[in-house]
Amino acid sequence: MTGLRREVFQIRALQKVYGTGAVAVRALDGVDLELYRGELLVLLGPSGSGKSTFLNIIGGLDRGTAGEVLFEGRRLDDLDEAGLTRFRREHVGFVFQFYNLIPSLTAAENVALVTEIARDPMTPAEALGLVGLAKRLDHFPAQLSGGEQQRVAIARAIAKRPDVLLCDEPTGALDSKTGGQVLRAIDKVNRELGATTAVITHNAAIAGMADRVVHFADGRLASVEVNETRRPIEELTW
Repeated sequence: MTGLRREVFQIRALQKVYGTGAVAVRALDGVDLELYRGELLVLLGPSGSGKSTFLNIIGGLDRGTAGEVLFEGRRLDDLDEAGLTRFRREHVGFVFQFYNLIPSLTAAENVALVTEIARDPMTPAEALGLVGLAKRLDHFPAQLSGGEQQRVAIARAIAKRPDVLLCDEPTGALDSKTGGQVLRAIDKVNRELGATTAVITHNAAIAGMADRVVHFADGRLASVEVNETRRPIEELTW
Protein backbone atom coordinates (compact mmCIF):
# COMPACT_ATOMS: atom_id res chain seq x y z
CA MET A 1 0.00 0.00 0.00
CA THR A 2 2.53 2.61 1.16
CA GLY A 3 5.04 1.92 -1.60
CA LEU A 4 2.84 3.71 -4.15
CA ARG A 5 1.89 6.64 -1.92
CA ARG A 6 3.64 9.94 -1.36
CA GLU A 7 5.35 10.57 1.95
CA VAL A 8 4.06 13.62 3.80
CA PHE A 9 6.16 13.21 6.95
CA GLN A 10 9.54 11.57 7.38
CA ILE A 11 10.53 11.15 11.01
CA ARG A 12 14.05 9.97 11.75
CA ALA A 13 15.57 9.02 15.15
CA LEU A 14 13.19 11.41 16.91
CA GLN A 15 13.87 11.96 20.59
CA LYS A 16 12.24 14.12 23.21
CA VAL A 17 13.82 14.40 26.65
CA TYR A 18 12.33 16.36 29.53
CA GLY A 19 14.70 17.40 32.29
CA THR A 20 18.38 16.56 32.68
CA GLY A 21 20.62 14.18 34.56
CA ALA A 22 19.06 11.70 36.95
CA VAL A 23 15.58 13.17 36.54
CA ALA A 24 15.60 13.15 32.74
CA VAL A 25 12.53 11.52 31.15
CA ARG A 26 12.68 10.16 27.59
CA ALA A 27 9.22 10.76 26.20
CA LEU A 28 10.43 9.68 22.74
CA ASP A 29 13.48 7.50 22.26
CA GLY A 30 14.49 7.12 18.62
CA VAL A 31 11.23 7.03 16.63
CA ASP A 32 11.41 6.34 12.88
CA LEU A 33 8.19 6.58 10.86
CA GLU A 34 6.75 7.83 7.58
CA LEU A 35 3.22 9.18 7.17
CA TYR A 36 1.62 9.06 3.73
CA ARG A 37 -0.73 11.33 1.84
CA GLY A 38 -4.37 10.62 2.64
CA GLU A 39 -3.85 7.70 5.03
CA LEU A 40 -5.51 7.27 8.40
CA LEU A 41 -3.35 6.08 11.28
CA VAL A 42 -4.49 4.97 14.71
CA LEU A 43 -1.85 5.46 17.43
CA LEU A 44 -2.17 3.06 20.35
CA GLY A 45 -0.31 2.72 23.62
CA PRO A 46 -0.66 3.29 27.37
CA SER A 47 -0.47 6.70 29.00
CA GLY A 48 3.08 7.99 28.97
CA SER A 49 4.10 5.91 25.96
CA GLY A 50 4.88 8.97 23.80
CA LYS A 51 1.80 9.22 21.57
CA SER A 52 0.80 12.78 22.42
CA THR A 53 4.40 13.99 22.42
CA PHE A 54 4.83 12.54 18.94
CA LEU A 55 1.63 14.19 17.70
CA ASN A 56 2.58 17.54 19.19
CA ILE A 57 5.98 17.49 17.51
CA ILE A 58 4.77 16.58 14.02
CA GLY A 59 2.00 19.16 14.43
CA GLY A 60 4.50 21.90 15.22
CA LEU A 61 3.30 22.44 18.80
CA ASP A 62 6.58 21.17 20.27
CA ARG A 63 10.13 20.41 19.19
CA GLY A 64 12.18 17.27 19.47
CA THR A 65 15.41 17.14 21.44
CA ALA A 66 17.21 15.21 18.70
CA GLY A 67 16.46 13.60 15.34
CA GLU A 68 14.53 15.21 12.50
CA VAL A 69 10.98 15.75 11.27
CA LEU A 70 10.47 16.53 7.59
CA PHE A 71 7.16 17.73 6.16
CA GLU A 72 7.00 17.59 2.36
CA GLY A 73 10.81 17.41 2.42
CA ARG A 74 11.26 20.47 4.67
CA ARG A 75 12.74 20.20 8.14
CA LEU A 76 10.40 21.44 10.83
CA ASP A 77 13.43 21.52 13.13
CA ASP A 78 14.82 24.45 11.15
CA LEU A 79 11.75 26.67 11.52
CA ASP A 80 11.64 29.49 14.05
CA GLU A 81 8.52 30.10 16.13
CA ALA A 82 6.95 32.26 13.44
CA GLY A 83 7.65 29.54 10.88
CA LEU A 84 6.02 26.88 13.06
CA THR A 85 2.99 29.14 13.51
CA ARG A 86 2.66 29.45 9.73
CA PHE A 87 3.08 25.68 9.35
CA ARG A 88 0.26 25.01 11.82
CA ARG A 89 -1.99 27.67 10.31
CA GLU A 90 -1.52 26.57 6.72
CA HIS A 91 -1.22 22.80 6.97
CA VAL A 92 -2.50 21.29 10.25
CA GLY A 93 -5.89 20.84 11.88
CA PHE A 94 -6.05 19.77 15.52
CA VAL A 95 -8.83 17.97 17.42
CA PHE A 96 -8.38 17.39 21.15
CA GLN A 97 -10.30 15.48 23.81
CA PHE A 98 -11.87 18.69 25.10
CA TYR A 99 -13.71 20.75 22.55
CA ASN A 100 -12.42 24.25 23.44
CA LEU A 101 -15.44 25.95 21.89
CA ILE A 102 -16.28 29.54 22.81
CA PRO A 103 -19.62 29.36 24.69
CA SER A 104 -20.86 32.75 23.53
CA LEU A 105 -20.45 31.87 19.83
CA THR A 106 -22.68 29.68 17.68
CA ALA A 107 -21.36 26.58 15.95
CA ALA A 108 -20.92 28.54 12.72
CA GLU A 109 -19.18 31.39 14.54
CA ASN A 110 -16.78 28.98 16.27
CA VAL A 111 -15.81 27.55 12.88
CA ALA A 112 -15.52 31.04 11.39
CA LEU A 113 -12.67 31.78 13.80
CA VAL A 114 -10.55 29.57 11.54
CA THR A 115 -12.05 30.38 8.16
CA GLU A 116 -11.38 34.09 8.65
CA ILE A 117 -7.61 33.55 8.74
CA ALA A 118 -7.23 30.61 6.32
CA ARG A 119 -5.98 30.90 2.73
CA ASP A 120 -8.65 28.81 0.97
CA PRO A 121 -11.27 27.89 3.55
CA MET A 122 -14.61 26.20 3.32
CA THR A 123 -17.55 28.20 4.54
CA PRO A 124 -18.61 27.30 8.10
CA ALA A 125 -21.78 25.80 6.62
CA GLU A 126 -19.73 23.53 4.33
CA ALA A 127 -17.49 22.34 7.16
CA LEU A 128 -20.38 21.71 9.54
CA GLY A 129 -22.32 19.94 6.81
CA LEU A 130 -19.42 17.59 6.24
CA VAL A 131 -19.64 16.41 9.86
CA GLY A 132 -23.43 16.12 9.81
CA LEU A 133 -24.33 19.38 11.56
CA ALA A 134 -25.92 21.35 8.74
CA LYS A 135 -29.00 21.96 10.91
CA ARG A 136 -27.02 23.13 13.94
CA LEU A 137 -25.29 26.21 12.51
CA ASP A 138 -26.98 28.69 14.84
CA HIS A 139 -26.85 26.59 17.99
CA PHE A 140 -24.60 27.55 20.90
CA PRO A 141 -22.35 24.92 22.53
CA ALA A 142 -24.69 24.64 25.53
CA GLN A 143 -27.46 23.62 23.14
CA LEU A 144 -25.40 20.78 21.66
CA SER A 145 -24.61 17.30 22.96
CA GLY A 146 -21.02 16.31 23.72
CA GLY A 147 -20.73 14.47 20.42
CA GLU A 148 -22.12 17.43 18.52
CA GLN A 149 -19.67 19.77 20.23
CA GLN A 150 -16.80 17.50 19.25
CA ARG A 151 -18.03 17.46 15.67
CA VAL A 152 -18.05 21.27 15.72
CA ALA A 153 -14.43 21.06 16.86
CA ILE A 154 -13.70 18.73 13.91
CA ALA A 155 -15.45 21.14 11.53
CA ARG A 156 -13.33 23.96 12.91
CA ALA A 157 -10.18 21.90 12.34
CA ILE A 158 -11.02 20.94 8.76
CA ALA A 159 -12.52 24.25 7.59
CA LYS A 160 -9.11 25.48 6.41
CA ARG A 161 -8.70 22.31 4.28
CA PRO A 162 -5.62 21.08 6.17
CA ASP A 163 -3.11 18.68 4.69
CA VAL A 164 -2.86 16.99 8.09
CA LEU A 165 -5.54 16.27 10.72
CA LEU A 166 -4.25 15.32 14.18
CA CYS A 167 -6.73 13.98 16.75
CA ASP A 168 -5.68 13.40 20.36
CA GLU A 169 -8.22 11.20 22.18
CA PRO A 170 -11.17 12.76 20.32
CA THR A 171 -13.63 10.29 21.88
CA GLY A 172 -12.04 10.13 25.33
CA ALA A 173 -14.83 12.08 27.04
CA LEU A 174 -17.69 10.43 25.15
CA ASP A 175 -19.79 7.28 25.51
CA SER A 176 -19.46 4.57 22.87
CA LYS A 177 -22.49 5.60 20.81
CA THR A 178 -21.50 9.26 20.70
CA GLY A 179 -17.87 8.31 20.14
CA GLY A 180 -18.94 6.29 17.13
CA GLN A 181 -20.57 9.37 15.62
CA VAL A 182 -17.33 11.33 16.08
CA LEU A 183 -15.22 8.55 14.55
CA ARG A 184 -17.56 8.37 11.56
CA ALA A 185 -17.05 12.10 11.07
CA ILE A 186 -13.26 11.72 11.20
CA ASP A 187 -13.39 8.78 8.79
CA LYS A 188 -15.58 10.73 6.37
CA VAL A 189 -13.31 13.79 6.50
CA ASN A 190 -10.25 11.65 5.84
CA ARG A 191 -11.85 9.93 2.85
CA GLU A 192 -13.42 13.04 1.31
CA LEU A 193 -10.73 15.63 1.97
CA GLY A 194 -7.73 13.31 1.69
CA ALA A 195 -6.04 14.80 4.74
CA THR A 196 -3.34 12.64 6.31
CA THR A 197 -5.03 11.75 9.59
CA ALA A 198 -3.63 10.45 12.88
CA VAL A 199 -5.92 9.49 15.76
CA ILE A 200 -4.60 8.81 19.27
CA THR A 201 -6.68 6.46 21.39
CA HIS A 202 -6.37 4.04 24.29
CA ASN A 203 -9.06 1.90 22.68
CA ALA A 204 -7.57 -0.87 20.53
CA ALA A 205 -11.04 -1.87 19.33
CA ILE A 206 -11.18 1.00 16.84
CA ALA A 207 -7.91 0.02 15.15
CA GLY A 208 -9.89 -1.55 12.31
CA MET A 209 -10.83 1.89 10.95
CA ALA A 210 -7.18 2.67 10.13
CA ASP A 211 -4.90 2.07 7.16
CA ARG A 212 -2.10 1.49 9.66
CA VAL A 213 -1.96 0.97 13.42
CA VAL A 214 1.09 2.32 15.25
CA HIS A 215 1.81 0.94 18.73
CA PHE A 216 3.87 3.04 21.14
CA ALA A 217 5.59 1.72 24.27
CA ASP A 218 8.12 3.53 26.46
CA GLY A 219 8.76 6.22 23.88
CA ARG A 220 9.47 3.78 21.06
CA LEU A 221 7.50 2.20 18.24
CA ALA A 222 6.61 -1.29 19.41
CA SER A 223 5.04 -2.23 16.07
CA VAL A 224 3.38 -0.87 12.93
CA GLU A 225 0.55 -2.95 11.47
CA VAL A 226 -1.06 -2.53 8.05
CA ASN A 227 -4.78 -3.11 7.57
CA GLU A 228 -5.33 -4.35 4.05
CA THR A 229 -8.96 -3.18 4.23
CA ARG A 230 -10.32 -0.45 6.45
CA ARG A 231 -13.49 -1.52 8.21
CA PRO A 232 -16.56 0.73 8.53
CA ILE A 233 -17.10 2.15 12.00
CA GLU A 234 -20.43 0.30 12.17
CA GLU A 235 -18.57 -3.02 12.13
CA LEU A 236 -16.41 -2.15 15.14
CA THR A 237 -17.44 -2.77 18.73
CA TRP A 238 -15.89 -1.20 21.82
